[in-house]
Amino acid sequence: MRSTDVVVIGSGFGGLAAAKQLAKSKVPTVLISATEEHLFQPLLYQVATGVLPAAEIAPPIAGVLESKESVEVIKGYVTAVDADAKTVTYRTDDGDEQIAYEYLIVAAGASQGYFGHDEWAQRTFSLKTLDDAVTLRAHLLERFAAPAADEAAHTFVVVGGGATGVELAGQIRELHNRHFTDVPAEVYLVEGAGELLPVYGGKLSAFTRRTLEDAGVQVLTDTFVTGIDDGEVTVRGGDGAERRIATETVVWSAGVQATPLAGIVAAATKCDTDRAGRLLINPDLTVGARADVFAIGDMTSLKGYPGQSPVAMQEGRHAADMIRRRKPFGSEFRYLDKGSMAVVNRHNAVVDAPFGVRLTGLLGWFTWLGVHLFYLVGFRNRFGAVASWARAFGGRARPGFAEVEARDTADDRRPAGDATGETRELQDASV
Repeated sequence: MRSTDVVVIGSGFGGLAAAKQLAKSKVPTVLISATEEHLFQPLLYQVATGVLPAAEIAPPIAGVLESKESVEVIKGYVTAVDADAKTVTYRTDDGDEQIAYEYLIVAAGASQGYFGHDEWAQRTFSLKTLDDAVTLRAHLLERFAAPAADEAAHTFVVVGGGATGVELAGQIRELHNRHFTDVPAEVYLVEGAGELLPVYGGKLSAFTRRTLEDAGVQVLTDTFVTGIDDGEVTVRGGDGAERRIATETVVWSAGVQATPLAGIVAAATKCDTDRAGRLLINPDLTVGARADVFAIGDMTSLKGYPGQSPVAMQEGRHAADMIRRRKPFGSEFRYLDKGSMAVVNRHNAVVDAPFGVRLTGLLGWFTWLGVHLFYLVGFRNRFGAVASWARAFGGRARPGFAEVEARDTADDRRPAGDATGETRELQDASV
């Protein structure tokens, strides 16, 4: 069995931040990831609506960490953790393998939650992975190409009025307003709270609603989904009245739950979990009674911190700093809130910054652009994103849709019986 000083599970924002921080002290580290790319998840909605090609938000992990000589990247799916033996078992294309560690950092993220209605997963689209975005993108193109008389094909329901829901609803409506103007479109945004972006509240929430409604989005707040069937969504408003919406497109962004790995770690470390299966970690980010196992990001619950990338990155660096002896073991993690932001639609965004600074409209939009360019990994990705944003927001192009057209062309040219071509193309689009 091989061994290393630190095993990091997950290649999201938290895992990547931890690996980079450990590399500063050349701590031998193995990062295990189920995918070969680092996904810039906040921009998945732009892949789904054709603003960005998939490759621009998913650079290869090996490329991102190629200058970190002390970090090795392995593609594998973790199936077991033995906290007493200090080993991790993971599955690769060649079979199951084990690795021993001195310290373990688990940053496996979260999956979509459906509030006890897991059957809805088969009737809705989610937006957690690159495959989710690619699938939704192709679906949207097909629905906008449907005959104008097909009302259900041109009706889109987004469930969840947080950042993802707001951004996606705004972009779907913009597809109609600026790109598919010859067909009708109805876009509904359903939120159970009394306002959109409820964590922002006040001026920013009001601006968001007003901007979306001015663009043609039908915003339904104080409204809950009570049923999802093939071709129909049932919602109930605050007055108790139910309404049925005929649609072929329901995008669910209303809840999260921990991935199965959280349960594996909880059992291995005797750590408690919340109702969503998230690990109830200690203030220093350790898990259960283990001082050598850390958990970070969306798969955890601590002090009500939001499930956002800045939290995960700060937690990753905090755990790494204790391992590399830059902070005493047991140091309490304190989140430095640098603000939140969301795009409403073209040239409109809201920014909730520290010290009470709140920005809306064009100024907020430029602030959003600058921050996301800063965090995009790699010069190539930044350059590509700028070019795509210029074409999509300055003009009327949708660079991401070219990938769908290229795939369709390849399908037409593929020999009969080639069942693997589509898988290859989807993989090519994600690296």
